[in-house]
Amino acid sequence: MQLRSLQINGFKSFADKTVIEFVPGLTGIVGPNGSGKSNITEAIRWCLGEQSAKSLRGERMGDVIFAGTADRKPLSRAEVTMIFDNSDGYLKQQPTEVTITRRLYRDGESEFYLNQQAVRLKDIVELFMDSGLGKESFAFISQGRVEAIFQQ
Repeated sequence: MQLRSLQINGFKSFADKTVIEFVPGLTGIVGPNGSGKSNITEAIRWCLGEQSAKSLRGERMGDVIFAGTADRKPLSRAEVTMIFDNSDGYLKQQPTEVTITRRLYRDGESEFYLNQQAVRLKDIVELFMDSGLGKESFAFISQGRVEAIFQQ
């Protein structure tokens, strides 16, 4: 199973739809401070079910929605979609392409989709439970958490 594509729209600093394609091999994301590198990893964790606004560097969950700038109005929702290549059958009882989507609206309504079908957060968490992937996985190490991991 490999992450093939990440689509971010209205999440934190990504006001416009942004698509990141992951090709086989190593993908590096580089850029200057404040360019949104951490927001990419947070978008992945959020899509996988992260429920703590503080772990996403916010005060409340609505903080993940693009807040606007001097030149641009705030958006009404955030959406992140992850597309996985499951041709190896790693995720049992799933098609060769697995799509996970999470949306959050300013009114607090939240939606999760698995392969374009509405599901519960619990369904997303259970899908990745034994995969080594998920919101609590060491596959994603948040900014400032490396030292805490080594101290455990």
